[in-house]
Amino acid sequence: MTDKPTTRKDLMKPVQLLGLAFIAAVFAGFVTLMSMGFFQTRPADEIQRALIVALVAAGATFIITLVSLALLLLVVDPTKVTTTVDRPLLLPKDAPDATPSGPASTPEAPRSDDGPSAPRA
Repeated sequence: MTDKPTTRKDLMKPVQLLGLAFIAAVFAGFVTLMSMGFFQTRPADEIQRALIVALVAAGATFIITLVSLALLLLVVDPTKVTTTVDRPLLLPKDAPDATPSGPASTPEAPRSDDGPSAPRA
């Protein structure tokens, strides 16, 4: 298969960011409605108040999520937007590979026949 590698530009589409903010807003609105008893038998003024508070919570969540994601996208270096990520990002550039080149030098565990009270020669 000749799939082209995923770039950072492919991961940062505005429609996806708006969708994520919208999903977060719907979730916050639903949680607010549930916590204020919108789906229970209540008087009309309490239901109206719950609906207004849920809309305010959903709107605030949408705006805060959208602004937060936009600020996080500003951290990305524009020259590296089209480069592919082929190594761990948190390792330093001059670090050797994670695979050891030789046999592991771990100390041997004491044998089971040597007890703590056994005399040593």
